[in-house]
Amino acid sequence: MSEAVEKILANYAGESPGVIGNLRRMLNHGALAGTGKMVILPVDQGFEHGPGRTFGPNPAGYDPFYHPRLAVESGCNAYAAPLGFIDAIAHTYAGALPLILKVNNSDSLSDVGGYQSALTSSVKDAVRLGCSAIGFTIYPGSSYRNQTFEQIRDLIAEAREAGLPTVMWAYARGNMSSDDETALDVIAYAAHVACQLGAHVVKVKPPTAHLGRADAKKYYAEIPHEQLADRIRHVKQAAFDGRRLVIFSGGASKDRAGVLADIQGIKDGGGDGSIMGRNAFQRSWDESLGLLSDVMGIYKS
Repeated sequence: MSEAVEKILANYAGESPGVIGNLRRMLNHGALAGTGKMVILPVDQGFEHGPGRTFGPNPAGYDPFYHPRLAVESGCNAYAAPLGFIDAIAHTYAGALPLILKVNNSDSLSDVGGYQSALTSSVKDAVRLGCSAIGFTIYPGSSYRNQTFEQIRDLIAEAREAGLPTVMWAYARGNMSSDDETALDVIAYAAHVACQLGAHVVKVKPPTAHLGRADAKKYYAEIPHEQLADRIRHVKQAAFDGRRLVIFSGGASKDRAGVLADIQGIKDGGGDGSIMGRNAFQRSWDESLGLLSDVMGIYKS
């Protein structure tokens, strides 16, 4: 029993033993086991952005077995993917690697309409495949947000009954600029919405120093936000004063030094870890292992 992990789980008092057990399982798996930090490898980008754009830089990634093997050998806490990839590898990795079934997804073949992902799998699929959690994306700010919030309300209730926690991707979208989508006040708002919806683990992008909402700017005058660590600290504050796990995406593609600088800022600000996709698996095997090893080292330090 890890003191760091048990301290985190105390914030989830009232959850079922199944949910607590699966959170404990993910937090106690891999190179960061027992530290209270998490690094998750997500591979939903082929569905979201297309296979060529996603796997072209490292064609080994077309193979669905490539990514869970990378997650295991690098010591990730868990591996997240849509139904097809999880279905292909679960018979080999269920029980050996915590799996997160991403139950809603969207393609990028059309830009017509607002932001909304389709339900592409179910809680029953997650149970059948031996998963440790479900994953779900919300788009606060989208014209379809209320329908999505109602979907996840029902899915979280069903997942709880099955003993599965929910990892929620929270991406602000809609009538806002790309700069506003990663603004500190907007990222903090999205994280808070995810917590209010019942997310056990929240994934957001690292926030910039930009402020996107005119009605919020005066409230941020006294909140330090020039340094990434300060911004991470505020996002954690928005997540029930740090009582919910918040992990941060790898962001846009960048060089090794840029990735590690972001990780250091996340760690210094009290972030709970990272969910790194293309910045990890689009590199060669050895480069990916080396980068993920350095990431784990920062979180361990």
